[in-house]
Amino acid sequence: MLNYNEITKGKFITLGNAPYETLSSHIFRKQQRKPVNQVKIKNLITGKVIEKSFHQSDNVEEASIENETIVYIYNNKGEFWFRDANDKSKRFNLSNEIIGEQMKFIKENSEITALVFNEKIIDIKIPIKTDLKVMEAPPATKGNTAQGANKQITLETGAVINAPLFINEGDIVRVNTETGEYTERVN
Repeated sequence: MLNYNEITKGKFITLGNAPYETLSSHIFRKQQRKPVNQVKIKNLITGKVIEKSFHQSDNVEEASIENETIVYIYNNKGEFWFRDANDKSKRFNLSNEIIGEQMKFIKENSEITALVFNEKIIDIKIPIKTDLKVMEAPPATKGNTAQGANKQITLETGAVINAPLFINEGDIVRVNTETGEYTERVN
């Protein structure tokens, strides 16, 4: 059980048999009253974000979320297939509700982390930065480049991002998977 002041960013809690991840927390006093912990929490099953206040007398159960390593195999007709990292025969697919837009930066046969609640995968966590090969990059055009011009490039996973003009086909670039932005070229 967690006290009201132990519900901080990154903690997993259970409310009404559903797991929540704490996105932010702020403890304050309203005028001369007792302290209140104002938190923003995300339902890990539905993805809905809500705000909730926990008072000094409140206790919340900590969710038992396990991390499990899985391997991304392939994508076929909108179905994403994975396998257990230790047993290649245990294959399964995950729905688009769990995966979302995250998989456009993940190569086949890459290991990712799955969050497991009550023996069911409820979310996946991919690396914040990943290195990908540039498959298509239009040639740089001359012009007004004083403000730093960009062009759209296509990566080996099929994702299209904006990158500086000096990026060429065949280069390896590092991409921030949370924002979908180019960060640097890798030698």
